[in-house]
Amino acid sequence: MKKRFFAATVVAAVAALALAGCSDPGAGGGNAAPADWPAQDTKLDGTTLTIWAAQNSNKVPDSVIKGFEAATGATVNVVTIPDPYEQSVQTKVATGDKPDLAFWQPTASQLTALNASTNLQSLDGAPFIDKYTPELKDITGILNGTRYAALITTPAVEGVYYNKDVFAKAGITKTPGNWDEFLADARQLKAAGVTPFFDFGGGTPWATQWWVSVQLADAAKDGLWERVNENKEKFTDPTIQGAIDTYQGLIQEGLFNANLKTATFDDQGPALLSGEAAMAVQVNSFFGQLQSLADTAELNEKIGFFPISPSGNVGTFIPDQSNALVAFKTGDAKREAAARQLLSYWLGDGYSDFVQAQKTVSLQSDVESSSDVPQALLDVSKSLGDSVGSMQALAVANPDLYLNLGDMIQGTKTPEQVAEATQSQFAELAKAIGASGF
Repeated sequence: MKKRFFAATVVAAVAALALAGCSDPGAGGGNAAPADWPAQDTKLDGTTLTIWAAQNSNKVPDSVIKGFEAATGATVNVVTIPDPYEQSVQTKVATGDKPDLAFWQPTASQLTALNASTNLQSLDGAPFIDKYTPELKDITGILNGTRYAALITTPAVEGVYYNKDVFAKAGITKTPGNWDEFLADARQLKAAGVTPFFDFGGGTPWATQWWVSVQLADAAKDGLWERVNENKEKFTDPTIQGAIDTYQGLIQEGLFNANLKTATFDDQGPALLSGEAAMAVQVNSFFGQLQSLADTAELNEKIGFFPISPSGNVGTFIPDQSNALVAFKTGDAKREAAARQLLSYWLGDGYSDFVQAQKTVSLQSDVESSSDVPQALLDVSKSLGDSVGSMQALAVANPDLYLNLGDMIQGTKTPEQVAEATQSQFAELAKAIGASGF
């Protein structure tokens, strides 16, 4: 996760990418669709492709690479880019260093950060697009009408993981249907002597921002992030400031774990699984921790999931770099075509094996999800159909809201100072990429 000094690095890298391009980094023009999508088994003897990956995604392509190399004769090398992955990639690309493919967060802000129209191949017309389930086909990876990223796994969803046994013992027989019911259940749990929510503020408190984000789901559906992108609404205005204030109020009410200031991510999974706490607002990567602690049968018995929003059960999706791939314009037409071919294979002949190898949820209607996927993750995937994008998915820049919220938890920032600091950084980032209104 990011540290504080990364903000300056991001601004510098984004500015360098913008200067390196011949057009607005967010513009969709000047990027013609690829001339062809080669057959998946076209021979590629003597061709070497490079994929950049983060430390947590560098093993993801293994089954695909094995099958693709056998089918085509190509060689595919995975190069691990050190953390912080996104900033490291942006810096390398700004200097002209490009791979053939890279794992990348398929959001507007991150595609803009790569100067997509100049540096990335268009994936419009790809043979795998119509294979996606309808709710996932156009959910992400598109900037100004051009598709630049291929989704390979389901985007993460911000929502609530809960302990079924704890709910039952407290007399809660159904999951809450909106934010008010959610808080009513939390207070019922506290009255029963249970810690309602587990969060962490020690170290890098990246999950704090989910508490603000889920409260903004209704506003996001109503165009909140479009207004923020145009500088017509700010983090300091009532909607976002109000969500920050509410989060602080819940903390002050004592609805969180007593060690909130010092707890870490590693503490969260055991607390939920053991019943020490009833709920955690989290994303899909949290479930990986749970899967390291219990098998699928135990997780199906103990852990459930529900999305939450002010007026209902709307999930907030937040794609990360492990969910998608982008293909770069390298200037080598043969390798560019081979990169497109690898994507076709990944989401074509190689996809079923990939789903089983990764024990993941399928993105395609005609490919079954792995039988090893726990029900909670299947419910996460089902919630994507009517979900709404997070700040990371819809805003033109991604400020360090979570670090400012961490300061609030530690008592070094007020809720108002959290909003002010976040707005200031957002405006700086937006200006660096040439967003209008800044």
